[in-house]
Amino acid sequence: MPSAQPRYLNGVVVGETELSARELLDRLLAIEAAAGRTRPGPMAPRTLDLDLILFGDKKIEEPGLLVPHPRFRERLFVLEPLAELAPEWIDPVTGSRIKELLSALLREQAAERRPS
Repeated sequence: MPSAQPRYLNGVVVGETELSARELLDRLLAIEAAAGRTRPGPMAPRTLDLDLILFGDKKIEEPGLLVPHPRFRERLFVLEPLAELAPEWIDPVTGSRIKELLSALLREQAAERRPS
């Protein structure tokens, strides 16, 4: 069972870079480390969590780097702010627009809450 999570803030940043996906991830991890992030275990509370969700239309599978992020389609806290900034972006794995992924997840979660 995951540890109780303290309140936290989620956000999305959209930008352009000359860095490779690996270089960008390394920079994100360095920022986390500089802010005192430790990794005691999966799902442990964290002071800062910077994830690389998408990298243009690239699909990347390397040790320690999967792009698109493998669970972003299941996370409202990623899809909601991303749909505000880039609703027409395409998930290179599914071919769906971000706004479509968000709508599908909202429908799925509403169906799960309905009484049987």
